[in-house]
Amino acid sequence: MSVYIIAEAGVNHNGSLEIAKKMVDSAKDCGADCIKFQTFISKNLVSKNARKAEYQQQQTEDIETQLDMLKKLELSFDEFIELSNYCKSKGIEFLSTGFDLDSIDFLNRIEMNKWKIPSGDITNLPYLIKIAKLNKPVILSTGMSTLEEVRDAVNVIKKHGTYQLTLLHCTTEYPTPFEDVNLMAMCTMKEEFKLPVGYSDHTRGIEVPIAAVALGATIIEKHFTLDRELEGPDHMASLEPHELKAMVTSIRNLEKAIGNGDKIPVSSEKKNMQAARKSIVAHNRINKGETFTEENLTVKRPGNGISPMKWFEVIGKKAIRDFEEDELIEI
Repeated sequence: MSVYIIAEAGVNHNGSLEIAKKMVDSAKDCGADCIKFQTFISKNLVSKNARKAEYQQQQTEDIETQLDMLKKLELSFDEFIELSNYCKSKGIEFLSTGFDLDSIDFLNRIEMNKWKIPSGDITNLPYLIKIAKLNKPVILSTGMSTLEEVRDAVNVIKKHGTYQLTLLHCTTEYPTPFEDVNLMAMCTMKEEFKLPVGYSDHTRGIEVPIAAVALGATIIEKHFTLDRELEGPDHMASLEPHELKAMVTSIRNLEKAIGNGDKIPVSSEKKNMQAARKSIVAHNRINKGETFTEENLTVKRPGNGISPMKWFEVIGKKAIRDFEEDELIEI
């Protein structure tokens, strides 16, 4: 099964349905399997006193509260219905993270196929229970969490009816410094929970998600934007379309390269075996009846004669005919 690639649009539409549709077109053109948005009612998500995260403060107006910022990035439920239908018409899966309980109810009504739980809600018990009771596949991001917190969330989700669960390793910093990625934690979760794992990436560039695939990620999520210079909290830590396309292409190439693990010559290299391997040949002229020795034999290309692995089976035998220098030995 191929890696499931989520193009994370998030709120990079800046509250514009028109931009959101352009992002759908771009994600489809780049080869992503899915485009994911964020559905929320701002006043249900944050209190009026909530401060913005440090990275949000750097990318938006200083005087705004988090609530002020989110209100400008909010799409209505009707707009999400239109956006979901637009995704269907373009042949790319629509996915959105519901950040509050009312938004979860709405997304369930429009029959979303799977659910993505954000890192910030991994300790939100009512939220986890509500998602789990819907009994659809769940993708759980694990940024900012300990292994015990992941275990608690997994147990809650399973207890309330959902067993189709994929864990995404994630570092909740935008952008994430390379030294804070800790990709091996993804492997730790795979071993610990015996569940499929993936990676939600916030680093600059595309090399880390590609490495995650090499380590066994079944899902890759990556933020993207139409233009990194746009104002908004997430644009600076997002890929532009040409970079997203390069990431998708690289992952698809890597999938082919990973293979099935069988160590056998593949068809493309078999034609080179004769030219690259070696055979036992005469080091100098050898007369019929002469004994083969380490002095009158040597090993050279091509590889269509007796294998050098049979060197000691040949040494000591008699020449069945005359051999000229470099001629393949026969016994």
